[in-house]
Amino acid sequence: MLATKDPQNPGSRIGACRSVAWCLAGVILLGSVAGPALAAAPAGPPLAPATAEAIPSAPAASPPSSSAAGAASAPSDATNAQLPAASGKPGTVAHDLSPMGMFLNADSVVKAVMVILVLASVVTWTILLAKVVSLALAKRQMRSSLKVFRSVASLSEAGERVRSGVGALLVVEAEDEHALSQGLPSDGVKERAAIALSRIEAMVGKRMASGTGILATIGSIGPFVGLFGTVWGIMGSFIGIANSNTTSLAVVAPGIAEALLATGIGLVAAIPAVVIYNALTRSITGYRAMVGDAVALVMRHLSRDLDRREAGTFGRKSNLRLAAE
Repeated sequence: MLATKDPQNPGSRIGACRSVAWCLAGVILLGSVAGPALAAAPAGPPLAPATAEAIPSAPAASPPSSSAAGAASAPSDATNAQLPAASGKPGTVAHDLSPMGMFLNADSVVKAVMVILVLASVVTWTILLAKVVSLALAKRQMRSSLKVFRSVASLSEAGERVRSGVGALLVVEAEDEHALSQGLPSDGVKERAAIALSRIEAMVGKRMASGTGILATIGSIGPFVGLFGTVWGIMGSFIGIANSNTTSLAVVAPGIAEALLATGIGLVAAIPAVVIYNALTRSITGYRAMVGDAVALVMRHLSRDLDRREAGTFGRKSNLRLAAE
């Protein structure tokens, strides 16, 4: 007969617990060994038709469509489009940042501002060249006339020796007034001659100062015209930032450089204009002073001739004047 185990026996309980523990350890060991083998094993054969028919609600997996493939390749294309430097030469300059290149690539408004400022600069230097030549010739002629006026004894003799220029115009005007006022008081003749000569002096000064107002205008508004071009260009650069959705300086730096070039050209046009205007103003003031000296000498000769006419003594220089010379 087989011996039966007593459930109240402690030894039998301990043995049962040991059996359970060994079974759990075997199951864990079997799972750890069989798991990787099952994962590495190839997929099994497809389901039998009966199995497929038994589950009609599960749709079969369809192959990826062309649209899905295009969507999958789109990020790769976008990445390649955003990184053009990876396929090109390193260090390639995308924009020509030379002055001529920036001018050609600038906005139409900025380009028009630059052209206007360059033309203003050309006008400035043209006026300088014309005024320097005309002032040099006029001053040389006036010095010659002043030398003659100081050396002659009468107005008629001055008219014979001075044949051209402002000096000749002054002498002719005084002689005409002298001839038209024969028999009239000397005071009235001097007054009318002084009025005529003053008008000639004003006309000569105004004619010599013509063109300097343009220099003043260029010198005063040139920087502001350039600043307008700069503001317009920077505004376009910020609009480009908004359209490109990026804050990279590489996007806006060329536009800002082109805008700043307009301010630079404005300063190049304005600064020489101011300097040239001041220099020409001083030179014209000196020329007007020389014309005033000529008017004073002509009036002296006219007054002397009138006194001689009243006294009836029209002669040469006095012995005292000859001794002084």
